[in-house]
Order: sequence, then C-alpha cells, then structure tokens
Amino acid sequence: MKFVGTGEGIDGLEPFDPERIAGRLLGMGDVLGLVEKAQTAYNQDEAARLEKKIRNDSFTLDDFLTELRRVRGMGSFTEILDMLPGRMRPAGAEVDPSDLKRMEAIISSMTPSERVRPEIINGSRRKRIARGSGTRVNDVNRLLSEFRTMKTLMKRIRTGKGLAGLFR
Repeated sequence: MKFVGTGEGIDGLEPFDPERIAGRLLGMGDVLGLVEKAQTAYNQDEAARLEKKIRNDSFTLDDFLTELRRVRGMGSFTEILDMLPGRMRPAGAEVDPSDLKRMEAIISSMTPSERVRPEIINGSRRKRIARGSGTRVNDVNRLLSEFRTMKTLMKRIRTGKGLAGLFR
C-alpha cells in the first residue's frame, strides 16, 4: 500500500505510514502529520510576523481572517483535530465549515478601520456588517466576543499569567 485517503478530494491522499494510521485509530493522534501540514501552510517569515503581532498586542481581525484562511487551507478542521492526541483535543470542539465561512463573510463585510479597531463597531455598524455578510447581528456579536476572548487569552499567555483564572 503506497497511499491512504484521508478525505474526499485529491488533497486527501497521503503516503501510507502504518504507525501514523495506528496512532490515529487508537486515539493517539498524528502530531507529526499535523506539524507537516502546518509547515506547508506557514513559512518562517510568516510565523515570525504573526508571533511579533501577538507579542505587540497588534493582532487584528485582518490577521485573524488571514489565519482563518490559512487553517482552512490545511484541510478540514475536523481532520486537524483528529491529528491531536485524545487528551489534547478540546471537548466539544466540533467546527462546522459553514461557521468558518460565516466568520470570513462577517470580517470581509467590515471596513478596514473596523478590522483594525473592532471597538468602534457600534449598533448601526453591526447591522450594516450583518446585512453585508448575509448574517444576523447576533452572529456579528458572537464573532466580536470570541475575538475579544482570544485577545485576552493571548495577552494572558504573553504576560505569563497562563490560563488560570481566565474563566472566573
């Protein structure tokens, strides 16, 4: 056996490696496969640029959109999660591909200044963004809330406070 199909498209073909397949089947994941996927999606310069933005607290919705597209290019989110060992998989971390497309549409409907400074997005802007993206204001609110939570998480990790107490 030379190849194994892990998806429905041609990009779902991988060289057959019995150890990796056994690890996936036994819930031990395929971290090496995940690293290889990430290496194809990122180069050193992009990774350094992203790290600098996170360290400087200048990560914007534009950056989030770029990373969202990059992760989508690595394959389905379910496939990526399946590569993690069972104990590292977040509970209930099922992501519907339509949710990712919805997030992309919402961010794409924002103005450049809104993407850089989401705190300026008031009620009327939320309605315009929702209309432009074909979503509801509630979806826009959820995205903005999740982005704020992610920035808080990044800040806690950056300042060395870790995750303890984040959800109090």
